[in-house]
Amino acid sequence: MSSGPALAEEVKPREVFSWAMYDFANSGYTTVVITAVFNAWFVSGIAGKAPWATFAWTAALSISYLAIMLTAPFVGAWADVHAAKKRVLLVTTVGCILFTACLALAGPGDVVLAMVLIVLSNFFYGTGENVIAAFLPELAEGPALGKVSGWGWSLGYMGGLVSLGACLAWVSHAQTAGQPAASFVPVTMLITAVLFALASLPTFLILRERARPAPVTAHFMRAAYARVLDTFRQAARYRDLSRFLVCIVFYQAGIQTVIALAAIYAEQALGFTTQDTITLILVVNVTAAIGAFAFGYVQDAIGHVRSIALTLVGWIIMIALAYFSDSKAMFWVAANLAGLCMGSSQAAGRALVGYLAPPARLAEFFGLWGLAVKAASIFGPLTYGLVTWIFAGNHRLAILATGAYFVVGLALLFAVDVERGRRAAVAEGT
Repeated sequence: MSSGPALAEEVKPREVFSWAMYDFANSGYTTVVITAVFNAWFVSGIAGKAPWATFAWTAALSISYLAIMLTAPFVGAWADVHAAKKRVLLVTTVGCILFTACLALAGPGDVVLAMVLIVLSNFFYGTGENVIAAFLPELAEGPALGKVSGWGWSLGYMGGLVSLGACLAWVSHAQTAGQPAASFVPVTMLITAVLFALASLPTFLILRERARPAPVTAHFMRAAYARVLDTFRQAARYRDLSRFLVCIVFYQAGIQTVIALAAIYAEQALGFTTQDTITLILVVNVTAAIGAFAFGYVQDAIGHVRSIALTLVGWIIMIALAYFSDSKAMFWVAANLAGLCMGSSQAAGRALVGYLAPPARLAEFFGLWGLAVKAASIFGPLTYGLVTWIFAGNHRLAILATGAYFVVGLALLFAVDVERGRRAAVAEGT
């Protein structure tokens, strides 16, 4: 990472690294808790493989995403007015770490406790994800947002790799010693919480808050709400950003479903063990890191829409492979294609939002980005959960239904005119 045209004025490479380290830190939560370990343990161990278990898991996630969706724009507006993105990020980080550690308390039969802790930990994780994203346009110049965003996503997948690797080492040791999942899964939650805390330290020690506070009146909260409502009312001025946010809702519904249910699908449809699943996700994280890093450069070279379209085609192919998988080897191919597409599509989408957002309202518009992703995270996994509940645990049919979201997202993407949207965003400050 060298200083050059990719970085904004007065931004040092070490500051970009400290920003990217937050992706490294918080990725352990999504990788271990949401994707690889706790989700499958919730269905098989805590809920005892009940017919409603997968739906209960998706319902808990949906509640947390709904809470984020309702609060994100207002949190963003508050952070903008008070120039307090870093303070908000500290609160969300502590909250996620605390409730992740508390997941160690949930054992077989503790369905309600586990659901409450997932709602709380995921709420703080998702809110923090919105806030850290709002720093991106302050660090990178417009044309290189994809590249710098890719640095963050790729380092994030490395963070997931480190957390998952540490958990795999513990699980392998525990299984060798004859311990059941009820004993070794809780320890993985503590490992994840500790690594999150340690890896996030560079962000809070080095990353600068460049925004300046705005005048605050006695009726600040009313003014903050009015500012957010104004964002929606003025959406027609940013019609390409609005169109892309709708597109995000659909294709992210598919991505969030894969993230939340990949391990459950592997165990329930293909008979993977906990150790099999962790090993698979470890390799997928490497693939995702490569995709996130490399695709940032591809995005800057071929354009936002073409690069995102390419990833969505990859997602559709991945769904087909997973649906027809009749062996673990074939699912390994599908999962690694998902990793490649996940890293690239996540980095590309975040960068395009930053490119289309008005510079003076970055945190607020990244709040809307978070709202779109969280809305997708509600009905995407819920669709999967409902299909498995209604159709007697048919996980193959559920993954096929997930593919429809990528198809719709691809169709909506071509209505976005990136350069027209950028001109509208820049005009906000003139």
